[in-house]
Amino acid sequence: MGAMPAKINLDHITIVLQKPRYPENIGSAARAIRNMGLKHLVVVDPENYDINRVLTLATHAASDVIHRALIYSDLAEAVSRFHYVVGTTARLGGQRQRIKRPGELAEKLVSISADNRIAVIFGPEDRGLTNEDLRLCHALVNIPTAEFSSINLAQSVMLLCYELFMASLPERRHFAPRLASRHELDGMYEQLKDLLIRIDYIKPDNPDYWINKIRQSFSRMPLRAKEVSIIRGIYRQINWYARKCYIDGSAGAPMDPALRDKTKAGSNEDENGT
Repeated sequence: MGAMPAKINLDHITIVLQKPRYPENIGSAARAIRNMGLKHLVVVDPENYDINRVLTLATHAASDVIHRALIYSDLAEAVSRFHYVVGTTARLGGQRQRIKRPGELAEKLVSISADNRIAVIFGPEDRGLTNEDLRLCHALVNIPTAEFSSINLAQSVMLLCYELFMASLPERRHFAPRLASRHELDGMYEQLKDLLIRIDYIKPDNPDYWINKIRQSFSRMPLRAKEVSIIRGIYRQINWYARKCYIDGSAGAPMDPALRDKTKAGSNEDENGT
């Protein structure tokens, strides 16, 4: 049994416009098709087909879609060569069942498009597909909207084609950095506990109570190995500086000016009762 395809085959998908009323909408739809990497367009019984008006909105970029487009007078004939037919509808209920949203439809078409030709039908701008049109469809798709459900034909084509295009892209692999190992984390917590005891931030009689709180905080944002390395590097630098200050003080060396000023400022605050 062959592996399931990972992405949709856009070459097997054709956009079908049923009785479009305005040539400009055909051109705009062709442009949307081209933008999203599709190539095939079928136009059924257009009300006013003027190739020049169509090409004006299609622009040069999508002119190839228009020149390759097939024109039919009957929808049943237009979709007869397709293996799977999807109808778009804004109206729900009644005979309109099996509704799928654009993203869900695109997902479903991934496997179907591998070996089957698919037609996606859009109805006339003023009334959409009729019940008779919908009987030709294997599935229906609805584009969710807020209170106002009427969407311009070309906009509808763009929304559907966008979801189809997204399903044609190779699946992106999410970057997963190397997290710190248990050994690295435990070493960091031991160093941190030692430092906090030595500076009298936590009491030596029950240090694990406070360290556990720190562990819980870090657990909410899993640390990467590099971040643990930085934290341990900060600890080593603090430890080195504290030892240096102790040795310098024991030898009678002058205090670091920055540390002396800070100590003096702290003494003034104590004298002022602040």
